[in-house]
Amino acid sequence: MVEFRTGNIFFILFIFLISFPGLSQNDTEVAITRDLIKPPYLKKGDTIMILSPAGRIRDKVSVDAGIELANHWGLIVFFGNHLLSQDNTFAGTDAQRLDDMQKALDDPSIKAIWAARGGYGAVRIVDDLDFTKFFEHPKWIIGYSDITVFHNRLHELGYQTIHGQMPLTIHLEDPVQKQSLLSLHNALFGKKLSYKLTTSKKNRQGESIGQLVGGNLSIVYSMLESNTTLNMNGKVLFIEDVGEALYHIDRMMISLKRAGYFNNCKGLIVGNFKLKKNEGNKFGKTLEEIVLDAVEGTNFPVIFDFPAGHIDDNRTLILGSYVDLKVMKKKTRITFR
Repeated sequence: MVEFRTGNIFFILFIFLISFPGLSQNDTEVAITRDLIKPPYLKKGDTIMILSPAGRIRDKVSVDAGIELANHWGLIVFFGNHLLSQDNTFAGTDAQRLDDMQKALDDPSIKAIWAARGGYGAVRIVDDLDFTKFFEHPKWIIGYSDITVFHNRLHELGYQTIHGQMPLTIHLEDPVQKQSLLSLHNALFGKKLSYKLTTSKKNRQGESIGQLVGGNLSIVYSMLESNTTLNMNGKVLFIEDVGEALYHIDRMMISLKRAGYFNNCKGLIVGNFKLKKNEGNKFGKTLEEIVLDAVEGTNFPVIFDFPAGHIDDNRTLILGSYVDLKVMKKKTRITFR
């Protein structure tokens, strides 16, 4: 009798994939890309926690709009014990921020963890987090900017997360944010999420399907050669940034290229980039030229001017979800599966 173990099955599958004449090496790598676990969608009456895992906030008033929005959606809001703590630029010491994040991960009654803001600090605590109880009761991690650290970590652990608005950046009376907040609601409550955009003249046309990953470019770049480095086989990369000079954006894009990020990539979505003040164009290339230079020699679709990042109209993205990209001459469509 032959005893089949998990390792045997994956080995046989791998041999089959690389031996099958109809599959190229790239197809093989995409074929063994794993599906990521989707935490349960929220429903009215669920409890979420707002905490500050990175930069400090001035006072509770700073997150009142987020609290009001969550309550309007029928959610019950709790706060991290150290939400208002301060340690220089951080929302409390590393130990305090770690304590809040760990308690939220461990508590099965908390259905989503909503970062109050980004800033800097997540990388100082991510390696000390224990995800054992999170695996038993997965929940949504929501945020952007520095929260990309957690997005990358959860992606490598096999879980979907949400790149979207944070309480500190919400302005309920701002009509520009209407679609942004609606997209966050749809993503959290399991409603269809898709985007139809006017195609930028700089876009590279094409169609593809892949798992969406990424976030803030500076964070993605800083994660290279760590346990939060992204495996880009079969992935669609989203990037955005704020306050960077063009030459540094070029440095980061070339570094991703040298690290092989674009070799088996299935698409690139470029969000908003607020350049360093008084930057002008001393570097001699535009943002679009920098990006297209970095992906030269590839043939996946490239989308510019996607409304996400450090802007009011910060549309929600479900990282780890499969997306269909259709970049046509006049219209661009991004559909989440």
